[in-house]
Amino acid sequence: MSENGFAPRGDKKEIEEGGLFAPKFDADGLMPAMAIDATTREPLMLAYMNAESLRLTLEKGEAVYWSRSRKEIWHKGATSGHVQKVREIRTDCDQDAIVLFVDQLGEGACHTGRSGCFYRKIEGPEGRLGFTEEGLRFDPGSVYGKS
Repeated sequence: MSENGFAPRGDKKEIEEGGLFAPKFDADGLMPAMAIDATTREPLMLAYMNAESLRLTLEKGEAVYWSRSRKEIWHKGATSGHVQKVREIRTDCDQDAIVLFVDQLGEGACHTGRSGCFYRKIEGPEGRLGFTEEGLRFDPGSVYGKS
């Protein structure tokens, strides 16, 4: 085990083809984690994990992230009840990013009150933003106590 509790990083062939998970965290000790709805395959949110939140995710079977703004572990749904039950986790070829296929419990994944954070699409060469869904799924003020 390496100092982060996962397999040590071997050579390129071992990282790309081996059977041990040896995640590579960036200079801040983080890696991007994309949450995707396991049923619809719609993107829900992009967050970050450190070694501790990744270990907790594996142990709990629920998504646990690192909040870069609050600088603390963030168990998704602890406040809102909108938990992400992990069905599958994939890593990319160099093991420096992961995708979580989750069952999103509750009304949505986004703090804005929408089903996911990717609720706008970029349209045309001028880069206008269009909405992919109408309205809110829940009232974020009542869930989070903020306006």
